[in-house]
Amino acid sequence: MRGLTHRAVDRAAGMPPGTTSAYYRTRQALLAALVRRLVDRDQGELQGLGEEQPRPRSADELAAGIAAFVETRLTGDGRERSLARYACAVESARHPELREILVPRENAARDAVRDFLADRGVEDADGRTLTLLACVDGLVFDRLVGGGQVPVEEIQGLVEAALR
Repeated sequence: MRGLTHRAVDRAAGMPPGTTSAYYRTRQALLAALVRRLVDRDQGELQGLGEEQPRPRSADELAAGIAAFVETRLTGDGRERSLARYACAVESARHPELREILVPRENAARDAVRDFLADRGVEDADGRTLTLLACVDGLVFDRLVGGGQVPVEEIQGLVEAALR
């Protein structure tokens, strides 16, 4: 986060010095724009994922879908964005205005998990969905910073626990 400056953004974007500060006058405005952009990209991806994937028919299918998303988009090709998201989350502890931007949003992928749980009679499917996804988020964080794996068996265990 210390490296996020107007000059650094100008340099990385190949823009003349001062361009970024013309749009975002303060570092806080720059940081808020970064967080909004991350959230917008994540939401677009999650919305598309939920719409393009068939609804899971079993706990194994749901776990496999979550595991594939973790492997390809969160810890694979999307590794840098995931790390940036976690850095922004930590920064939001000092800047409460960022927390509001980072609040989990509704999207088609989250709806698919909630609908799967609700269709199986899980009480408080909304709450269980948030808990399940928070646990998966913890596994992703561990893999990104600790080099650990996120085995599909772990995700299957989380899905099965959400169903109980």
